[in-house]
Amino acid sequence: MNSPEIRLVPMTADHAGAVLAIYAAGIATGHATFETEPPTWAAFDAARLPGHRFVALGTDGSVTGWVACSPVSSRPAYAGVVEHSVYVDPGHGGRGIGRTLLRSLIASTETAGIWTIQSGIFPENTASLALHHRCGFRTVGTRERIGRHHGRWRDVILLERRSPAIT
Repeated sequence: MNSPEIRLVPMTADHAGAVLAIYAAGIATGHATFETEPPTWAAFDAARLPGHRFVALGTDGSVTGWVACSPVSSRPAYAGVVEHSVYVDPGHGGRGIGRTLLRSLIASTETAGIWTIQSGIFPENTASLALHHRCGFRTVGTRERIGRHHGRWRDVILLERRSPAIT
């Protein structure tokens, strides 16, 4: 999964500042999440599965992107379903970092027996939609006016990737 320009490592507390800064940059676009500010590291850390979160490091060792996922439910029937987020530092877009991160998440979840990775993406986030389709996600549908964001109703495109191990 690594290339000479992109090295992936498991996300740790050492990456907290950079991860939350990249998250804040995504929030600032207005098209990445319903969140209006990043959480504390403690809240972020507690909500994500430790075996399925990675950071991309640039040649200088700085964090250039991250991917992480959370369970969608505590119900046993949904034990193999996660929701994920992938963010790339705005200064490092277009270099394959998002694709590398997403492929790493897919590999780790496949190994763990997770059968569905899902995400909700704003329709305006065309780069993220294209990335997910290139990585084998399919559009399930549009959740119209699913939530309010900065005073207006927003739609979300629901995407999922099903493990090929599930028949």
